[in-house]
Amino acid sequence: MRKTFTALLGATLLATPALAAPPRLVIAISVDQFSSDLFDEYRSSFTGGFARLASGAAFRNGYQGHAATETCPGHSTILTGDRPARTGIISNNWFDLSQTRSDKGVYCAEDERVAGSSTSHYTVSPIHLRVPTLGERLKQVSPASRSVAVAGKDRAAVMMSGQRPDQRWYWDGKTYVTDLAGVRAPTVVAATNAAVARLIAAPADPLEAPPLCVAKAKPVVVEGGGKPVGAGAFARAAGDFKSFRASPQFDGATLALAAGLIQEMKLGKGKATDLIAIGASATDYVGHTYGTEGQEMCLQLLSLDRDLGDFFLALDRQGLDYAVVLTADHGGNDVPEREQQAGIHDAARVDPALFPSAIGKLIAAKLGLLGPVLIGEGPFGDIYLERTLSSAQRTKVLALAIVSYQAHPQVEAVFTHEQLKRAPSPNGDPAAWSLLDRARASFDDRRSGDFIVLLRRRVTPIADTSKSYVATHGSAWDYDRRVPIMFWRAGMPAVASEASIETIAIAPTLAAWIGVPIQPGAIDGRCLMNVPGVTCPAR
Repeated sequence: MRKTFTALLGATLLATPALAAPPRLVIAISVDQFSSDLFDEYRSSFTGGFARLASGAAFRNGYQGHAATETCPGHSTILTGDRPARTGIISNNWFDLSQTRSDKGVYCAEDERVAGSSTSHYTVSPIHLRVPTLGERLKQVSPASRSVAVAGKDRAAVMMSGQRPDQRWYWDGKTYVTDLAGVRAPTVVAATNAAVARLIAAPADPLEAPPLCVAKAKPVVVEGGGKPVGAGAFARAAGDFKSFRASPQFDGATLALAAGLIQEMKLGKGKATDLIAIGASATDYVGHTYGTEGQEMCLQLLSLDRDLGDFFLALDRQGLDYAVVLTADHGGNDVPEREQQAGIHDAARVDPALFPSAIGKLIAAKLGLLGPVLIGEGPFGDIYLERTLSSAQRTKVLALAIVSYQAHPQVEAVFTHEQLKRAPSPNGDPAAWSLLDRARASFDDRRSGDFIVLLRRRVTPIADTSKSYVATHGSAWDYDRRVPIMFWRAGMPAVASEASIETIAIAPTLAAWIGVPIQPGAIDGRCLMNVPGVTCPAR
């Protein structure tokens, strides 16, 4: 994408603004599936945007504290200051068995009330987000401020911008679109879409790999029918939209659109502070498609580092006074086959017998029941009891389900809805939270399942890789929970912190920086005291 959207090189940094004064533009960036493990691994090799951000206030032990480490819950924490238990975004998808439509699933960013909407063909909406975002709070106190979001996923854009942003654009699989009715599209949107269409229409040659990435180019055979991974370089056939999405060019396009929106809308040029949220989604697709430790991820992160660097240089050229925060919605885990080669002997793919359909079938046969008795999206997470069961049947099914899951060697813990409902909200160091604490942080009384299943460490919940991804995230373990959090502004002195903090601290810290009041106790997060230039309110 660097050849398609010309990099603005050689720019000089502007004079340092007074750090205590609110920045004119706040840029919140989420790099999907960018774990602290990856940040630590590549930190010394970054020379562009990541290196710039790491020279500010860098927290390598940030946490998405909850157990449901998926895209939608993670993004819901970043600019709300609330955990999923308060945002209501418990996962990417959950089930509402009271629905009249045949598809009982609910996608986190859909409006299922719209006729024809389903979890696979949905109407994008923020209705399920129960709390305001920083952009909403900013516009309440400063109507002249603008709130904008652009992302590679609709759920990233929606969860970071919330209700009624000024602009919201995201990739729908073929082009950048919006769900906002009656909003005039800036001209840069059509220009970006046209440029991306030309890019995808042509074949892509493999990227030239630097020595760091070549050293990681070792093919790994994947179980479950998937293709070998590890030595790819993002060559692509003409018209291959799916491969474009899982390539460094995808983030290049999103950043180019974000830069164009900033310039065309003159964000950061007015008297009021503006906010843009950016969701860089390619790292997640690369991780899912190839794993986290091969040549593919190496090329992706080094390319994103360069693209972020070019993006910041473009802003410098515009003379903007801007502040940046970068984090991730969750981390990720490598393919178990490569982990096994590295000596991680407990790495494995999930036993298909753990899927709710399989265990539910055995339970139904034992109790003489017809039809499915357990409903769930996969072999872990929230699992629901069939709504047509009588009270007595529900009691028996739940008891047998818990015993069945707990007896399986790949299951670490099972918590019932009632256990989680009774548990207090967690506090303190997120690294020290129990599994119950982590599950409680993403529990919602109205949306969560009748019980939740947590798999053992390094169990990948993908058995069939022939038609699906080869690697994923979503667990309660730290490789999925721990993410970097970095604040940067020109002139900010370096602060490298080992403290364990949550992503819910981002919103109140930015709010204090730009003068947006948040009442004590109104959100879960607290302002960070050690970000230079930020004066936190008295506690």
